[in-house]
Amino acid sequence: MFSYRHAFHAGNHADVLKHSILLHIVEYFARKETPFWVIDTHAGAGLYALDGDWANKRGEFEDGIGRVWSHQGPMPELVDNYRELIRSFNEDGSLRHYPGSPWVTLSRLRASDRLRLFELHPNEVDVLVANLEESGRRAMRQTTIFNQDGFEGVKALLPVPSRRSLVLIDPPYEDKTDYRKVVTAVNDAIKRYAPGTIAVWYPIVSRVEAQELPRRLQRLPVRNWLNATLTVRSPAPDGRGLHGSGMFLINQPWNLAAALKDALPWMARQLALDGKAGYTLDFQQE
Repeated sequence: MFSYRHAFHAGNHADVLKHSILLHIVEYFARKETPFWVIDTHAGAGLYALDGDWANKRGEFEDGIGRVWSHQGPMPELVDNYRELIRSFNEDGSLRHYPGSPWVTLSRLRASDRLRLFELHPNEVDVLVANLEESGRRAMRQTTIFNQDGFEGVKALLPVPSRRSLVLIDPPYEDKTDYRKVVTAVNDAIKRYAPGTIAVWYPIVSRVEAQELPRRLQRLPVRNWLNATLTVRSPAPDGRGLHGSGMFLINQPWNLAAALKDALPWMARQLALDGKAGYTLDFQQE
């Protein structure tokens, strides 16, 4: 149950897609004066050392943020904003630190905004707490950490007091029941507060449940949704490994589709590992 470690995959191609979109959403929320909440159901440790043993065991960041970091020349605004955020965590000019979704969010929160983090893994949550304590009093005032199952814990928080919310659902999907739990959690969140924004990250792997997930989410009673995918290589012959990922959004910012139309082709070219790299973008916006 607790074999997954975010640090093994920190900064990989899936993180580039997920965190560039997350940053765009949080910045969009911050344009209005009304406070907002971000609820992260699977927070991980929050900050990662790319020069540490876990990240270097696979070195996945080298073909993810590493390629974005070293790119010379212009890039789409959505990706450029993301790279600038990563640079703010690496002021010495070398790529050594990587912010997970909690710190991507914290980087743009104002004093009135709130962050709620769920992490079930006992070791990960200890590191998450320590990282938050080192981030200062303001971050600690804004953030509450729950050492419990985010699928269940999110129910008690919706609707949030300010009525402006983003729920990020990003489980490891090691257990195939996670796919069912995602659909159940999204459906429940819609019932509790239909106007809220929901972001679901999912893997593109050779598993039926993964292929069905975005279609199941599209069939939920929602009027506005967006599904973006990025693949970097062809599937492995043995069916193992992550060859791409997707982000499914409900009640997405109105300008996200246009930003992704510009960014996804660039990502597919820049992060390609073979000739089968590509992207898709589908959305409904009323």
